[in-house]
Amino acid sequence: MKSDALIFVIYLLVLLGVGIWFTRKASKSIDNYLLGGRSLGPAVTALTMQSSSMSGYMFMGGPALAFQQGWYALWYAIGDAGGSIINLSVLGKRMRRLSELLGALSPIEYLEKRFESPTIRIVGSIISIIFLMAYVFAQFIASGKALTMLTGLPYETCLIIGVSVIIAYTVAGGYLAVVWTDFVQGIIMVLGVLGIGIMSMFHIGGLSGLNEKIAAIDPTYLSIWGKDLAYYGQWGVVLGAILIYCVGYMGLPHVVVRHMSMKSTKTVKGAVLFSATWNQIFIFTPYLLGLIGIVMLPTLSDPEMVIPELAYTFFPGFFAAILLSAIMAAIMSTSDSCLMQAGTILSRDIYQRFFDKNASPTKMVLVSRLCILIGGIVGIVVAIFEPPSVFTLVVFAFGVLGNSFLVPYVASVYMKKATNIGVITSMISGGLTNVIWTVANLESYTAVHPFLAGLIISIIGIFIGNHFGKTPTQKVIDAFESAKGPRKLSKSIEKNIAKDLSPEAKNISDFYNEQLKPQ
Repeated sequence: MKSDALIFVIYLLVLLGVGIWFTRKASKSIDNYLLGGRSLGPAVTALTMQSSSMSGYMFMGGPALAFQQGWYALWYAIGDAGGSIINLSVLGKRMRRLSELLGALSPIEYLEKRFESPTIRIVGSIISIIFLMAYVFAQFIASGKALTMLTGLPYETCLIIGVSVIIAYTVAGGYLAVVWTDFVQGIIMVLGVLGIGIMSMFHIGGLSGLNEKIAAIDPTYLSIWGKDLAYYGQWGVVLGAILIYCVGYMGLPHVVVRHMSMKSTKTVKGAVLFSATWNQIFIFTPYLLGLIGIVMLPTLSDPEMVIPELAYTFFPGFFAAILLSAIMAAIMSTSDSCLMQAGTILSRDIYQRFFDKNASPTKMVLVSRLCILIGGIVGIVVAIFEPPSVFTLVVFAFGVLGNSFLVPYVASVYMKKATNIGVITSMISGGLTNVIWTVANLESYTAVHPFLAGLIISIIGIFIGNHFGKTPTQKVIDAFESAKGPRKLSKSIEKNIAKDLSPEAKNISDFYNEQLKPQ
C-alpha cells in the first residue's frame, strides 16, 4: 500500500471510532439517535451545518465550473458566502422553539404538525427521499474519484471502501456521530483548501498574475458572463446562481434539521459568528483553484480533478494525502447527513407514522439504522454506473429540494394563517418547475436559472393555495406565537405610554427642581 494511502486509511479508522464512541448514547432513545438530544452548541452547530451543506461539490463541482467558465463561477460563491447567515437568522430561533413545542423530530414531521396535514408528510417524504438520495449519489461519485486518485485502485473498489466507512459510522452513532465527524471534518476542509490555495497563489503570482496568465489563454475567462460570453446579459441565470446557495439552504432537510437540534435559541448568535467566519475563509478558495487550473493544468481531461492534481503538484505524497483528506471530509460530511436524514424520514415519517405508530424507541433506532444501511447500499449500486457530473447532480438535487421546501419552512415561522393546501401547492409546484426547467433545458430559452424559476412559482403557489384548505387550529397558532420568543412592546404602544406618562414625569421633575432651589 502506498504511504499516502495509509494516511487516509488511518483517517477512515478514526471516523469509524467516532461512530462506535457514540453508539451507546445514540441507542438510548430515538430523540438521541435522530436529533442528538437537542444538545448542540454554537461551534458544532455552525460547522456541522456548513460542512454538511458544502459537500464534494466544493472540491470538485465548484472548481470544475471555474475551470470551464472562468470568473463567472464566482456568482455561486458570492451567494454561498452569506447563505449560513441568512439561514440561521431567518429560521434558527423560531424553528428551534416551534419544533420542540410541536414535538417534531424530523423536518418533514415538523411540517405535518405545523400545518396539520398527513398529505404534507407523504408528499414531503417522497420528494426528500428521492432528491436526498440523488445528492448522496453525487457524493459517492466524488468519493470514488478522490480515492482513485489517492490509491490508484479501480473506481468501483474505491467507491465501496469510502462509502462503507460512511455508512458504518452513521449507522452506529446516529446523529451525534454525524455532527461530531462533521465538526472535525469542517476544520480539516478549511486547513486543506487553504494549504493548497496559498501554495498555488504564491506560485501563480497572486490574483494579478493569475488574471494576466488567464487573459493570455482566453480573455473571456475573465468575464462575469462565462467563457465565450456564454451567459451574456442573462441576469436571470446570474440571479439564480446567487440565490441557489444564498437562500437555498433553508430548503434542505438535512441542513434545517440543525436548527431543531440546537441546545437553545441562544445558540443561534454564536453559530452565526462561527459559520460566517468559516464561510469567508473557505468559500472562495475552491473556485480560485479552478481558475488556477486553467493556467497550470491545461491538458487536464477531468475538470473535477483540479484540486487533487494541484495537491500532488505542490506537495509530496504524504502531505498530499493529508490535504486530500479534506476532499473526503467534504464528501463524507454531506453524505452522512443526507443518509441520516433519509433514514430519519423513512423510519420516523413513513414507517412509524403509517405502519407502526406504537413502535418502541429501541425498535425505531433499529429501523432507522436499517433504512440508512439500505439507502447506502442502493447509493453504491447507482454511483458505480457514474451518473452525470458531481456539479450537475448537486445543483439539480439541491435546487429541487430548495424549491420544494424553502417557502414552506419560511412560511411555517412567519405566516400564521398559511394553510395546508398552500404548503402542498408550494412544494409540488416549486420542485416540479425546477425538474421541468432542468430536463427541458428551459434556461437556454428563457435566460432564467431553474432555481429562480422554481422559487418564483413556489411563492406564487403558496399565495394561491392559501385561499383554500384549512387554517391552523388554535393550538398550533398558540405554538406559533410562543415560537416568536420574548415580546417587545410595539412602537405605537410605547408612544402612547410615553404620552400618558409625560404629564406625571413633568410634574415630578418640577417638584424636584423646586426642592433643590437654594432657600
